[in-house]
Amino acid sequence: MSDDKYKRGLEILEEISPGASKRTAESLNDIAPDMVRYMMEFVFGEISARPGLDMKLREITAMAALAAIGTAPNQLKIHIKGALNCGCTREEVVEVLIQVLVYAGFPAALTGLRLAKEVFQETDGKS
Repeated sequence: MSDDKYKRGLEILEEISPGASKRTAESLNDIAPDMVRYMMEFVFGEISARPGLDMKLREITAMAALAAIGTAPNQLKIHIKGALNCGCTREEVVEVLIQVLVYAGFPAALTGLRLAKEVFQETDGKS
C-alpha cells in the first residue's frame, strides 16, 4: 500500500466523520497500529475512493449492510453519523433502516432504528 492511499484515506474519512481518523488512531495505535494503516489505505483510500458512487450512496450502503449483519453497532452509529454528514436527511436514514426489515428482519431493523435515534439525540444535544 502507498502513502498516497493512506493520505487519501485520511481525507475521505475526515469528509465522512470529522475527527474520526484521530480517534481511530488513538484507539488502536497501542494495540494494532497496522489496523489503522489497513483501514486508511484499503477501506478509505482504495475502496471508498473508487469512482461510481458518491459518498452519500456509500454511506447508505454501509448503513444498510451494517444494520443487516447486526454485529457492529458502534460502526453502524459511525456510518449513520457519516450519512448525515454526507447529505442524508434523518428521514432517509430511517427509510434505509426500514428497508433493512425486508431483507434482514425486524430485529436488525429495530436495532438500526434504535441506534439512529441515539445518533439523532446525540446530534441534537450538540446543537
